[in-house]
Amino acid sequence: MKILRVGPPGREKPAVLDSSGNMRDVSDLVDDWDGLALSDAVFAQLRKVDLATLPMLPAASRIGPCVADVGKFICIGLNYADHAAETGAEVPAEPVVFFKATSAICGPNDNLEIPRKSEKTDWEVELGIVIGKHTKYVSEEDAMDHIAGYCVVHDVSERAFQLEGTGQWVKGKSADTFGPIGPWLVTRDEITDPQNLTMWLDVNGEAMQRGSTSTMIFGVAHIVSYLSQFMSLQPGDVISTGTPPGVGLSRTPPLYLKAGDTVTLGIQGLGDQRQVCINA
Repeated sequence: MKILRVGPPGREKPAVLDSSGNMRDVSDLVDDWDGLALSDAVFAQLRKVDLATLPMLPAASRIGPCVADVGKFICIGLNYADHAAETGAEVPAEPVVFFKATSAICGPNDNLEIPRKSEKTDWEVELGIVIGKHTKYVSEEDAMDHIAGYCVVHDVSERAFQLEGTGQWVKGKSADTFGPIGPWLVTRDEITDPQNLTMWLDVNGEAMQRGSTSTMIFGVAHIVSYLSQFMSLQPGDVISTGTPPGVGLSRTPPLYLKAGDTVTLGIQGLGDQRQVCINA
């Protein structure tokens, strides 16, 4: 099942994608796609519904973030061996964990704001994990049962804010619009192997990132289990799992986003995003 949220910012309706790719309004059945609704029980009930009987939303409607009221936006850094190599970093012995502010979350096709004083806004296509139930001290063997589904995440980063000052990476990761998620959340039953998905990102039609989740250092189950040893994970929490090589920071010379640029990205089976860059 592919679930999404459709409508103007702050007034999105919960929806489901039918077999023909039409967006069907499920607001009479679900209040919103927040943590309360991201359960196997809710998904099972919806699978019994004839989607053709539900109202169809206009194809041109804005698509919002696929999850509402995200509690935690957790990220894993340097999680692809080839990306760590291109940045000159050592392969980490355990997952590198940082946070993005949830206020960075936006729709998959919303404008991407270049922050004031930014000269090094960069791109990163990433696989997102969405938690489906309370997760604490979970084993790696049981971790997959705690996942509601997967989505595309664009982990936009301002490298000077992230790396050239004092403090943590969160400063370079949290500007408004730096966290497009969606277009939809694909429930875990539709993704048989999250460790074998192709990923891509283009800027102005030029290929920048080409990769696969098969080169992740720490896989999905390990990440969920690992994080749950340090904090409880709640339904609706989003985990962004790292990026393959091809970021602007590592090009020679480095290349960064500017107003007027268009970024397109996607992951196999999870849909595509498109953002036009504007000045904040």
